[in-house]
Amino acid sequence: MVAAQQLNRTTQLLLICSLLSIQAPSLSMSSLVGSQTEDFIDWWQHAVFYQIYPRSFKDSNGDGIGDLQGIISKLPYLAETGITATWLSPIFQSPMVDFGYDISDYKAIQPEYGSMADFEQLVHAASGLGIKIILDFVPNHSSDQHEWFKKSAARDPVYENFYVWEDGKKDKLGVRQPPNNWQSVFYGSAWEWNEQRQQYYLHQFTKEQPDLNYRNPAVVQAMDDVVRFWLDKGVAGFRIDAVNHLYESEDLADEPLSGKTADPLSYDYTKHVFTKDLPEVLTMVQHWRQLLDDYSAKHPDGVTRIMMTEAYADLHVLMDYYESADGVRGSQLPFNFHFITDVNGDSDARDFVYNVEKWLIYMPRGHAANWVMGNHDNPRVASRFGAASVDAMNMLLMTLPGVAVTYNGEELGMEDYREIKWEDTVDPPARNAGKKDYKKVSRDPERTPFQWSNASNAGFSTAAKTWLPVNPNYLALNLAAQQQAAKSHYKVYKALIELRKLPTLRRGRFSIEPQSRAVFALKRTLKDYDTLVTIVNVSAEEQLINLTDFINRPQKLIVEVAGVDSVYTPGQALSSSALTLAPHEGLICKLIAA
Repeated sequence: MVAAQQLNRTTQLLLICSLLSIQAPSLSMSSLVGSQTEDFIDWWQHAVFYQIYPRSFKDSNGDGIGDLQGIISKLPYLAETGITATWLSPIFQSPMVDFGYDISDYKAIQPEYGSMADFEQLVHAASGLGIKIILDFVPNHSSDQHEWFKKSAARDPVYENFYVWEDGKKDKLGVRQPPNNWQSVFYGSAWEWNEQRQQYYLHQFTKEQPDLNYRNPAVVQAMDDVVRFWLDKGVAGFRIDAVNHLYESEDLADEPLSGKTADPLSYDYTKHVFTKDLPEVLTMVQHWRQLLDDYSAKHPDGVTRIMMTEAYADLHVLMDYYESADGVRGSQLPFNFHFITDVNGDSDARDFVYNVEKWLIYMPRGHAANWVMGNHDNPRVASRFGAASVDAMNMLLMTLPGVAVTYNGEELGMEDYREIKWEDTVDPPARNAGKKDYKKVSRDPERTPFQWSNASNAGFSTAAKTWLPVNPNYLALNLAAQQQAAKSHYKVYKALIELRKLPTLRRGRFSIEPQSRAVFALKRTLKDYDTLVTIVNVSAEEQLINLTDFINRPQKLIVEVAGVDSVYTPGQALSSSALTLAPHEGLICKLIAA
C-alpha cells in the first residue's frame, strides 16, 4: 500500500511537470520561487551554513583531537571564505560512544574539546567576524551515563519516567524477550535489559543512548531549559538531530516486515511505522519553533533564532515540518537531503532537475528552500559524484534559491579515505558490522581530519597519532596548496560565495530544465539585473548544447565562474547556440544581448 501511494505521488509529480512543459516551455513550477519585489531577506534565508565536525577540524593542543580553540583559530579562514554561519556537531559532555551524540550533560562542554570559557570565547570571536553559531541539539536520547538515566534506572520519583521502560515478555520456554521486534538504527534489538531496574529500555541508536520519553511533560520542560541555556550563551539556533525518532507508538505493536532482508536484527527488516514520523513529532517541532520565536521577540537584537531539523523522511512529512496543513509553522529549515539520497554519479540530468523541482513544488509558499550537498554521515561529494564533478556540484548548490549547506572540506574537494584499517575504525555501526563488513557502512572515511596543508597530519595536529588517520592524499590536496594555486576548488568555492551576494541570486526568479540526458541548466532572473545561467554536464562525455530556447532568444554568455579544469575563463564571451562542455563541467554565465 505504501509503495503504491508513493508511485501515485511520483506519477502525479511527473504529470505536473509534463503539463507545465506543454503549457509553457520556458516556465517551470520552480520559476515561482523568488520575488522581484521582496525588500527583506532574513539573515538565514540565503546563508551558506558551514558544518564543522569539531573532532576533525583543528587540534590546538596536540592530543590528536580537534577542539574549540582550534575552531577559534580558524574563524578568520571562514570569514575570508565568506561564511557567515556555521553549525557545530555536538561538543557537549559525552562518553563518546557515538562521538558526542551520546550526551551525559547537556549544559557542559566535553573536556577534550575545551571549557565553557572556550565556548564563550568562540561565540564572541565569531560574532566579531560576522559569523553566527548554530549548535547541534540531540533531544531523542541521552547517554546512559547521564544523571537522568542513572536516577531513572534507580526509580527516583522525579526521573522514573524520563525514559521509555517496558517489562518485556517471555517465550514458550520462559526465556525473557524484548517487548517487540523494533530494531536499532545501528543494528540489533532496540531494547536493552537493565538489571538494576529489572526492565527493558528503548534505544533507537546504540544501547548507550537510551531514548527519552517525550510523553512525560517533565522531559519536555527539561529540554526546553537546555535550549534556553544555550540561547543565553549567544547561539543563533539549533540543528535538531534525528527529530523524527522522538516518539514511538504506546501500544508497542510489532512493526510490519519490509521484505528487504531476512535478518531480524537489521534496521531494514521492518517498516518503521511505529517508531518514526509519528504525528506527535510535528507538534514538538512546532513547540520548539514557538520557544525560539518567543526568545527572539524578547531579545530584539535583530537576530532570528532558527531551527534546522534532520529527518530522513517522506517528502510530504518534511513539508509539514515547514508548516502544517492548518498553517502552524515549525522548522525554518527541514533539511533537504535529496542531493545525498536521490542522486549520485550515475544520475543523469533529468534526475537532478526532478529532485530540485519536487522540493520546490511541494514546499509551502513563503518559506526558504535548502540544499544539503554533504554531511558527516555520508560519503563526500568528490566520492559520490567523482572528483571531476566537485566544482559543478558546488555551482549547482550555490545558485539554487535559498540556503546552501556545506560540510567542512567540501570546498576543497576532500575525498573519503576508504582504506582505514579495522584497528583504526571507531564508528559504532562499522564496529557492529565486524571486520569483514565494516567498510560497507563506516562513516569514518568522511570524518577524517581537515587537510589544512602538506605539513605533518595535514596541519590538523602535532600529535603522533590523530583520532582518525589523515587521508594520505593531503600532500597534494590541501587548503594551503589551493590558496596558492592559480585555479583551485577552493578559489571556485570562494568565487561562488561572492557571486551569491548579487541580488539576482538573493531574490531572483528561478527555472531549471534538462537540455539533454547529460546536461541541465538553471536560470535566475531579476528585473533590472543581469540574468545568470548555470549549466552542468553530468556525463563523462563532452557535450555540445544549444541554450537558445532556454534563454528565450539568441544571447551571448559571459563566463562568471568556471571550474578548475575548464578551458573557459571569467569574462570570456561564449555562444549560447553552440556551447561545448567538457565531461562533468559546470559553468555560470551572465546573459548579454547578441
